[in-house]
Amino acid sequence: MAKYTDSKCRLCRREGAKLFLKGERCYKGSCAFERRPVAPGQHGMARKKISEYGLQLREKQKCKRIYGVLEGQFRKYYEKADRMKGITGENMLSLLERRLDNVIYRMGIGSSRAQSRQLVTHAHFTVNGKNVNIASYIVKVGDVIAVKENKKDNKFFAEIKQLKVGVMPKWLEFNPETLTGKIIALPTREDIDITIKEHMIVELYSK
Repeated sequence: MAKYTDSKCRLCRREGAKLFLKGERCYKGSCAFERRPVAPGQHGMARKKISEYGLQLREKQKCKRIYGVLEGQFRKYYEKADRMKGITGENMLSLLERRLDNVIYRMGIGSSRAQSRQLVTHAHFTVNGKNVNIASYIVKVGDVIAVKENKKDNKFFAEIKQLKVGVMPKWLEFNPETLTGKIIALPTREDIDITIKEHMIVELYSK
């Protein structure tokens, strides 16, 4: 499977916005985007007039990079969202939010979506008591996500038990003492804090 292996900080600089791809480092002075908030490459500081298509493309690329999804899979999310009732762009974001790796990130277990994806693929979690190691698994209302019993004494998870729960999206519940979370509702657009103009992505794909 294809995988992006270059510097993640280049992605933030290319999109002209902090995408918070590296967890705690993104909040520190060592953040590359803070030190040099221009596009990478020798022409990064040049002023360019961007076309409507270019703006739509940048929104799509930004959204893909935030969630760590490649083009083929991202388009499948759009096509699935287009078949659902409601607003296509909001449906698409809801599907992305319900990816298991994103849910682990939203619960505060992983400091970034990349770290959360690694935790999932290394088979640390169960969903409704069943082992799930697929990062793109889409959770449903009522699903219970838990750290495996034989993993709870792991130093990483033991430290999480000591942490206070931060601001939790209202569609999620998480108990750090038992390392268990639950999906209590579907995420709505108001619950998703990423600065994406999803209607522009829909316009790009619907051409």
